[in-house]
Amino acid sequence: MTKPPLYAFEITLHALPAEPAPGPAFTDASGTWPTLAIAKPALAVSMAAGFDDALADLAELERMYAEPDGSFVWTSSRSSYAGAAWWQVDGNACEKDGRVLLVDLKGSCPPAEFDRLLVAFGWPAQPMMMLLVRSAVFLGEEAFRRHAMARGLLGDGETLRPS
Repeated sequence: MTKPPLYAFEITLHALPAEPAPGPAFTDASGTWPTLAIAKPALAVSMAAGFDDALADLAELERMYAEPDGSFVWTSSRSSYAGAAWWQVDGNACEKDGRVLLVDLKGSCPPAEFDRLLVAFGWPAQPMMMLLVRSAVFLGEEAFRRHAMARGLLGDGETLRPS
């Protein structure tokens, strides 16, 4: 049986500015990706989601363990997907003035589960951008999803979670 594809990622989630400028293309082992050129002041703009509301929404997800300080871990059930890979997402939400400023996310998960995670932070009403932590480049949501899937297909998700 073929395992369903997983996203693999190590990112910081930010609110997408109203009019992001395109940046130079970025190439890594999984492909070439369009980037965003983001001005530093835009990184200080919080998401629309309230910090406490986001943590409460996270806590509603099955197998999610969230702490009041913003740290959380979410895992698959080892039996939830017949023949599927085990996945885990580790995260830390940071607060500014009662709102979510940014969210560090590391791990792997199916695309539909990633969507459920984003909903806690106001997506899809809140457009998002993702900073690839190791490369220090910003991607829009569509480019990020393609990048995360490419990394997942390369097997990178196995190295982003504890064994």
